[in-house]
Amino acid sequence: MIKIAGLVVVTAIAAYGFHASGQLLRADARPAMTPVGTSSSNGTSVAWFFDSTERVVIACRIGQASGDALDCKAKATLP
Repeated sequence: MIKIAGLVVVTAIAAYGFHASGQLLRADARPAMTPVGTSSSNGTSVAWFFDSTERVVIACRIGQASGDALDCKAKATLP
């Protein structure tokens, strides 16, 4: 009976240790780019994003035609 109780206690301590160490290694997942605004004119759409890790504003442009590719370029680096 004492061996079984000891095994249960050791198992519980080990499980808590795994749980606690897993909490320390958990990554904080946040989106790096925040949408700022959109605009469209003459069949072309533009969306602006702010990258908080690099502190850069990025503009992405695409046309209405099916063959148009998405074109994203950094426009300004913020202080």
